[in-house]
Amino acid sequence: MKLKLILLVFIALSAELRGQESYTVPEDVSRIVFLGNSITYKGLYVTYLETWLTLTYPERNIEFMNVGLPSETVSGLSEPGHAKGAYPRPVLRERLDRVLEQTNPDLVFACYGMNDGVYLPFDDARFRKYREGIEWLHAEVMASGAEIVFLTPPVYDPRKGAAYSNVLDIYSAWLISKRYTDQWKVADLHGPMRTFLEEQREADPSFYLARDGVHPGETGHWLMAREILHFMGHQEVKDIGTIQGALAPFPYGQEVLELIDRRQRIMKDAWLTSTGHTRPRMKEGMSMEDAEASCQEIRQTIDTLLERN
Repeated sequence: MKLKLILLVFIALSAELRGQESYTVPEDVSRIVFLGNSITYKGLYVTYLETWLTLTYPERNIEFMNVGLPSETVSGLSEPGHAKGAYPRPVLRERLDRVLEQTNPDLVFACYGMNDGVYLPFDDARFRKYREGIEWLHAEVMASGAEIVFLTPPVYDPRKGAAYSNVLDIYSAWLISKRYTDQWKVADLHGPMRTFLEEQREADPSFYLARDGVHPGETGHWLMAREILHFMGHQEVKDIGTIQGALAPFPYGQEVLELIDRRQRIMKDAWLTSTGHTRPRMKEGMSMEDAEASCQEIRQTIDTLLERN
């Protein structure tokens, strides 16, 4: 087991030294789905991605669909007393078929891992469940005819628990290794976020990306979006520190960001309600018909602003 961990860490460090691999979104991609847990459901990184890509490539007309579900895992594991014993963690296996059928994506981005070790120290059995879940997800999406890009999980703040921070280091290293062993498409968010956190803390020991150690704020979500854009080959954003800086070249960038954010908030709840899930205490979304109608004016306003940019 110790040798396995050493090899995984070596693979991760080697990958970081080689830099991000590049992925170009094919020209025929028009529907992109984002799968994940509460970090994806919050969705700022999805909104930032959509905004920058919409402003940069207004002719592409890509639909960005966020179907992230809080608490979800691919491992199927749930820690004792999750949600104070009210319900176990939902698992993607329960809903993936419905999501793929209804969204009919050309491309899927999947960000799992944060919940999959259930906030406990490393355990080989739990790690195996995570690997099995990720490999199942890859097979299911590819069988549907879509492509899939995996995102390594965001960093878990070691001040909240060094042991679990190490778990996500290991999970991320394994996922990165799939680039080379199986030619998977994997964008590394974890490594750059970990490095950023460490560097910021050298200058300001009170700095944090996530107050609770798990859920990043605006800075963390921009780092996520930036690394995905970097993975897509957009070198021009790699040193930009904020979404506002990334939008500065566009006269109506902030307005488009606010409109896309409003539309994403409506549509993500509509998609979750339409596709269904087992997690209680979620906001009831509009019907898809009502959500689309509600967003029509937003789309028209975005199109008008894009013509002015």
